[in-house]
Amino acid sequence: MNIQNIIESRVKEAFCALYNIEIPSVELQATRKEFEGDITVVVFPMLRYKKGNPLQIGDDIGKYIVENVSEIINYNVVKGFLNLVIQDSFYINFFNKIYTDSSFGFIISDLNVNKEAVLVEYSSPNTNKPLHLGHVRNNLLGYSVAEIIKASGKKVYKTQIINDRGIHICKSMLAWKLFGNGETPASTGLKGDKLVGNYYVKFDKEYKKEITQLISEGKTEDQAKKEASLIVKAQEMLLKWESGDEKVVALWKEMNSWVYDGFDVTYKNLGVDFDNLYYESDTYLLGKDIIDKGLKSGVFYKKDDSSVWCDLKADGLDEKLVLRSDGTAVYMTQDIGTAIQRAKDLPDLGGMVYTVGNEQDYHFKVLFLILRKLGYSWAESLFHLSYGMVDLPSGKMKSREGTVVDADDLMDEMTTTAKEISEELGKLDGYSDEEKLILYKTIGLGALKYFILKVDPKKRILFDPKSSVDFQGNTGPFIQYTYARIQSIIRKANFDYSNPVSIELHLKEKELLKQLESFPEIIQQAAASYSPAIIANYTYDLVKGFNSFYQNVSILGEENQSKKIFRVQLSKKVAETIKLAFSLLGIRVPERM
Repeated sequence: MNIQNIIESRVKEAFCALYNIEIPSVELQATRKEFEGDITVVVFPMLRYKKGNPLQIGDDIGKYIVENVSEIINYNVVKGFLNLVIQDSFYINFFNKIYTDSSFGFIISDLNVNKEAVLVEYSSPNTNKPLHLGHVRNNLLGYSVAEIIKASGKKVYKTQIINDRGIHICKSMLAWKLFGNGETPASTGLKGDKLVGNYYVKFDKEYKKEITQLISEGKTEDQAKKEASLIVKAQEMLLKWESGDEKVVALWKEMNSWVYDGFDVTYKNLGVDFDNLYYESDTYLLGKDIIDKGLKSGVFYKKDDSSVWCDLKADGLDEKLVLRSDGTAVYMTQDIGTAIQRAKDLPDLGGMVYTVGNEQDYHFKVLFLILRKLGYSWAESLFHLSYGMVDLPSGKMKSREGTVVDADDLMDEMTTTAKEISEELGKLDGYSDEEKLILYKTIGLGALKYFILKVDPKKRILFDPKSSVDFQGNTGPFIQYTYARIQSIIRKANFDYSNPVSIELHLKEKELLKQLESFPEIIQQAAASYSPAIIANYTYDLVKGFNSFYQNVSILGEENQSKKIFRVQLSKKVAETIKLAFSLLGIRVPERM
């Protein structure tokens, strides 16, 4: 039990003992720097249970806590705030317990024990184009949330569903057939996803030319869009695919394989992975049998045209189509079926997290509600990790027009930007060319990931690559540089600092220890709220705390050997915690910088 839990428990106990009143919760916060104390109990919320003077109530509780909690040695009350002073020995003992714990803050669970797992879905690309900047935020968020949930002690399945069928896929296939002259990734030297994406753009350009020509011949715009030969042929190709035409299916498999090879390279460079994959070509017919069951149970109803709907008006939503009048499925049908299939495939599944942009907020409200109405207990533990768009200073992106920011190009640009800034600062003396390249990638990708993950997922981001690679402020490179600085201290510490010591703490040491002590709770908070931003901003605060400590106390120059040992130990533990926290964000840290 950490000190916050101890204090909360004792304050409740004090309230009951002093006033014979039970209070449901206690509000705690860090003590403001201008007052003596380490943790503050906010008295004002208690006034709803016990009328009186907040100064007197604070004083009563303060006396009780000092008498009954050995770790608390003093208190003071300022207005409605009870500031508690924690003795140094508590933090020294805490530190000595965690110093050799290489996974401090993480709950390492036995995955063989029967317990509910969480599925986290992310990426979910289309196989007609490469991954772009929007996919980057999606992948970074999903991967990080999965790692955070895992660190909180739960089993996690990282999953993606690949959108590998449909008219948009046929557009790329048709354009390649008509204009490709048989070129392949091997013959062009292009990544397969880029090659296929080029033909998606080619289709759009040629289709627009046809529309313009048909309009000039007297057709309306709607007529032209429907009658253009390219769209007609693409629709014919989709019908052939759905009927299993051998040639169309063979081309589909070949072009998709090019894309998957390209995706694998991007995922590896981005540092994300998956435990299992689902394909829309396997799942698009799922759910139709569930609709029949729902009709019988009254969850769905059929209209006169034979289309099937779910009436959600009583729940504050609208009516939702789940099966067309011709019996074909819609996306909602497929998503219902896929969710149920996953629960069958993974018997220990207790919940799912869908990492999907906020334009799909309503869709997931409806999906989760329908699954609950169908009676699936795990539907109570579904979460839509909704996130905002990523904008660049140049404006919005459009895949079919070829104006997207390609994920591979973005990562290359980040590496180049890191190289330029590092060379300007002259920080890489003594590095080989190979070491420099590895470091540029580490800094560039770290800057990209941190810039995106430090922001609350719900917020829209304006991403500026240059400002993200800054060695000052709330950036990835600033934190990486601090980690490397600590490694330099450790390399220079040519004495035995392995054994625990007991000292009187400097204020800056105590502040750092308080930050370290909160790390396990920070992980739990981030897991509960599905927010990597909590981890990112905790790490920045820890680094600021270390830099303040570094500037105010001597470490290797300290004459008192016990203090010197403790300060090296403390520095080392801060670095380990930075590394652990950054691992949850998928960010590497360099040993030298």
